[in-house]
Amino acid sequence: MAFEDLHRPLSAAGFKGAVRWIIIISGVVLILQQVFGEFLISTFGLVPVDVWQHHWWWQPFTYLFLHGGLFHWLFNIFILWMFGRELETQWGTPDFLKYFFITGIGGALCVLFLTPHSTSPTIGSSGAIFGLLVAFAMVFPEATMYLYFVIPVKAWQAAALFAFIEFFAALEGGGAGIARFAHLGGMITGYLYLRYGWQFSSRLFSGWSSTRKWFEKRIPTRTRPPVELHEVTDELVEKVDKILEKVLKNGVESLTPDEKKIMDRYSRLKR
Repeated sequence: MAFEDLHRPLSAAGFKGAVRWIIIISGVVLILQQVFGEFLISTFGLVPVDVWQHHWWWQPFTYLFLHGGLFHWLFNIFILWMFGRELETQWGTPDFLKYFFITGIGGALCVLFLTPHSTSPTIGSSGAIFGLLVAFAMVFPEATMYLYFVIPVKAWQAAALFAFIEFFAALEGGGAGIARFAHLGGMITGYLYLRYGWQFSSRLFSGWSSTRKWFEKRIPTRTRPPVELHEVTDELVEKVDKILEKVLKNGVESLTPDEKKIMDRYSRLKR
């Protein structure tokens, strides 16, 4: 799968930011799997029975960084690099990371609720990756992609095609070892979040800002009263020295009312 930037929606973002760190971390985990494979998969993969019965609530997060092998990892990081770098450039790293984990967790929830008694581990970032495909199609709907490097389609057409394939494959139980429910969950979560969730977050933040401003206008600001100095202290001397320097440079008329009060207080204390 590849795309052609016909309308220049894509930037020249490189291997950096959150995309780079997700690839690096998942790559390190892949190496660790060669040594601690069964332990890592059973402990940090998504096993519905363990989540529901043993309350291993970290699994909906950690399963994203485990993979079934080198080719599984390479496919996911390729899609992540191809779509993720453009989305991170458009949104910024914080919003991109939030979307990545929201869609990944959405895929996990789909697996947990549809197969609650399963003891088979689900691993891989495919839920979030399919969520990125949906996001790319919504942000750059007219970008041309080449399915299998041959068939030209628009980004939105590719997302719709993959959603169709994953839905019917999940219904038929096809693709042994492929987390169809996680893929669908990531796609559905990504669409709903971009269609409604992001707007809700923006409105919530906007509403809070407006409410805060309303209260700030109506509630007087409480300021700490100035501390009156009743003796010549090092702090007072330091302030006076700065004021005298200002007088030498700019004249007495340059002093502010507060500075004049400090000088008057100092002169009274020195009598």
